[in-house]
Parts: sequence; C-alpha cells; structure tokens
Amino acid sequence: MSMTNGRRAGAVPALGAALALLTGCGGSTGATGAGGEYTVMTWAPSGTGSADREGVTALAGAIGRATAARGGVGGHRLRVLTCNEHGTADGATACARQAAVAHAVAVIGSYSEFGESFMPVLEQAGIPYIGGYGMTGPEFSSPYSYPVAGGTPTLIAGSGRQLVAAGCRQIALVRSDTRAGDTLARYLATAVAQSGVKPVDVKVPDKDPDYPAVVRKALGEDRPGTCVSNALAPDRSGKLLEAYGKAAPRNTRFGSVIGSVQQSALSAGGAAATLNGSFATGWYPPQSSRVWDELRTTAADDRRIDTSDLGVQTTWVAYQVFLQAADRLREAGTPLSAKTLRTQLDSGDTLDTGGATPPLTWGMTDMLPSAESPRLVNTWVTFQQVRDGRLTEQQSGFVDVRWVLTGGKPPQ
Repeated sequence: MSMTNGRRAGAVPALGAALALLTGCGGSTGATGAGGEYTVMTWAPSGTGSADREGVTALAGAIGRATAARGGVGGHRLRVLTCNEHGTADGATACARQAAVAHAVAVIGSYSEFGESFMPVLEQAGIPYIGGYGMTGPEFSSPYSYPVAGGTPTLIAGSGRQLVAAGCRQIALVRSDTRAGDTLARYLATAVAQSGVKPVDVKVPDKDPDYPAVVRKALGEDRPGTCVSNALAPDRSGKLLEAYGKAAPRNTRFGSVIGSVQQSALSAGGAAATLNGSFATGWYPPQSSRVWDELRTTAADDRRIDTSDLGVQTTWVAYQVFLQAADRLREAGTPLSAKTLRTQLDSGDTLDTGGATPPLTWGMTDMLPSAESPRLVNTWVTFQQVRDGRLTEQQSGFVDVRWVLTGGKPPQ
C-alpha cells in the first residue's frame, strides 16, 4: 500500500496554470462553432429532489468564466453549455442531442444514471465523454468515455483493504440488493480473501427496508474485530446511520465509501459522534486538502457548489484533463475538435490533475483488462478517517487496488 509509482509521479500545473498555458498565442484556426468558439457541455439533474447535483453544472459555468478571464482556450472562447437531465433517461438523451447539435468537442464531468441512453447519442456524434461520475456500465466500456475515477467497485475494493489494515476480522458489506450490489460483494470478497477475513453480505431491499434489522445483521454479536462497510446511496446511508447510532455498538468499527456518506452527514450532531474514528475510502484526497484550493477559489461566489461533493470534484478533475489535452493539441499545432481530442486522449500521453488523482492516461496498456470496465484507468484510492466530524487523511498518497479488480493477488 504505497504512494504512486514512478510512472505516475511528478506534478504539472493545476487548472489555473493549465488555463494560463492555453491563453497564449498560436491558437488553432479550426475552432468549433461560429466566432472561433470551442463548445463543451456539462449536465446533471436539478429540481428532482435528493438526486440533484446542481453544483456540477454551476461549477462548469464557473470554470467557463475563469477560462474567459484568462483569455479562453488557445485564444478562442470556451462556450460552456449546461443541461438539466431531470434525472430521467429522456432528459439525459435530450442533453446528449443538444451537445451533438451544438457540435460540442466534449461532454465534461456531468452526473447521470442513464449512460445506456446518452452514450449511444454521443458515440454517433463522435463526442468524447470526459470524467462522468461513473454510475453506469457504458461509462467504463464505451470507447468514447474517459473516466477519471474508478467507480464504486474501486472504492469497495479499497474499503476492504483499509479495514483489513485496521485489524478487522469480519467485514459486513451493507449494499443494495441489485445486480450492481452483487458485483460489489464479489470485489470485497476478493479484496479480503488473502487476509483470512470473513466477508458478510448484507443486502438491503429497494422497497421498505428495515434498517434496524439491517444493522443487527451487520453487527452480528458486536465482537472486537467486527467491521461494517457501507456502500448505500447517500439518502439510504442516512437512515442506516440513524439505526447504527441507536444500536450503539461498542466493538464494531464503521467504514464507508465516500459518496455514500457526505461531509455534511459527518458534521451533523449525533452522526458525527457515532462516526468519529470511522474509516472512509475515496477517489480523491479529503476536502480539506490543498489539492482543492483552486476549486474552492473558483466556487467561492456560488453557494450551489459544495466543494466536498464527489460530483463537483469529479467535474473539476475532468475539466483539468480537458484543458491539458487541449493544450497538448495547441502545442502540436493541431486544431481542437471532438475527433482530435479523442486522438490526443487515446495517445497514451500522461495528463496531470494537480494531485487530485495520480496522472491519468488512456493508452491501451493502461486500461483495465476487464470485460466489464475496459475504459477504467484510475484504480487508485485514498484512505481517510473521521476525526471530530471531519474527513482527514489516514494515510498519505494513493493506494492501487488494480489487482482486486482483475482478480489477482495482492502485491508483496
């Protein structure tokens, strides 16, 4: 469990520096759209209730304004379109069609559960999808998709390793009773198999779950060495935590993937006391990290943007990838278009994300040898811990769990 290896080491500029590079002279003449514009799009649901991610699109707009203030992309205006996908398949499809009509060079960041609906539209239009949240299979399988994080399976694999290192001898995975949940249970079992740890699969039905019963099954006899790994959606996690707090376990230790438990839940009274000392596995460094300083600056004037939200952070990382790829094209004297952007991303060049992830590349040898997720390249996670109601770094650097996802053996 070590920091990034030599191939991924080293840092190049974060977003502000990348934007500075892109504002120089010598921009391409093959701009997309009228007036020398490059058009991109970011979408997310809004006005739907608990699934809303309006901070994702709000951040895209803020990045667009910051880019304009620095002179654009290679001297060309960056036109950032945002779209409300309404939390429906039809809405997501409509957003993708709007991107195609606008001749967008990329869809960046974004948050949607309907990859099966929007991805075919993007594929037909030849538009790359950079750094979506990773909620659906096509985001990890389509040749037009460039995910910047490893999805929930990577987090579950990391959670298993983190809890093993913490001395857990039995780990109860609390997850949805779905096909995707079955996959998570398999990854956890692989992550702990070599350690002699007993995995317990606790399925939570979609309809009217009895959370106190779920907690009782997860806790078992509440012996030392018993641990819980939570992989439920945030709204369901809140109810699980309420039941967990009422059970007042004395010996069981709690772990969660970040995204299931939000920073806001950790800071909320009783929940903070219940979770103090608990473990969390994330895609990125904790929200308090200096890695996010520029994100905080960019989002400072917009209360809709929660900089601790994984959707917001993923969109930030995705825009860094886009801007660096665009700069590589500018340096080569190649006009930026959807096609040339895909070629650049597929080239195997390493792109830095300012420390939010290890440097990323979508070369053929870097993608995961998996039929389920062949586009997944970032198999690194961070280990965090709750202290005084805040997520803090438990272990510095990133931990690679690629071996879990490929069914291999842990590194010696």
